[in-house]
Amino acid sequence: MTRILIVDDQELFRDSLSIIMKSSDEIEVTGAVASVDEALASINETMPDAVLMDIRMPGKDGVEGTRLIKNIYPDVKVIVLTTFDDDEYVYGALKYGASGYLLKGCSKAELMEAIHLALSGGAIINPEIATKVIRQFSEMARREDIIHVSDELAGQLNESEIKIIQAVGRGLSNREISSKLYLSEGTVRNYISSILMKLELRDRTQLAIWAVQKGMAD
Repeated sequence: MTRILIVDDQELFRDSLSIIMKSSDEIEVTGAVASVDEALASINETMPDAVLMDIRMPGKDGVEGTRLIKNIYPDVKVIVLTTFDDDEYVYGALKYGASGYLLKGCSKAELMEAIHLALSGGAIINPEIATKVIRQFSEMARREDIIHVSDELAGQLNESEIKIIQAVGRGLSNREISSKLYLSEGTVRNYISSILMKLELRDRTQLAIWAVQKGMAD
């Protein structure tokens, strides 16, 4: 019997997914909660085998949830289940150890396959977003996943820019950064463009990798 925890802020989706999961003789639903904090508490009590988790939720999102769950409970598998296919979310969730990334329109068979594959140590990604993931990680591999920024360039950063970099390193989108730091999305975009110029980096992915390397995303 595979034990599953469902995490989604939409009650209707939580209830529907619970019904679908409970219809399988192979699945036991240990809980259905609305936030990352509730998920962490539930995992501590019930220790599920895997978590089916939404990305966009109030408070901590699914990227941060994945990071926290994998840090505290490394053996618990996380499968991201969302209506969004944003590049930043794909990168962030997989970077922190998600075992799958599926869109909510997937079939029950696809979801069951993802669960089985995750528990066997594999990972599954929805075909609609697989190309994006392959592109991102291929680029990282060609750079050997190492981004070099001189101390002189890094020393030009101010406190506000450092906060932006930390958020990018955690996989947050511009919208989430703007909400977290009380800035407009346009201001966030301008900050990131300025930071890339200062650090002589090519794109947001390089910035995220550099932030992780420097321990700024912890």
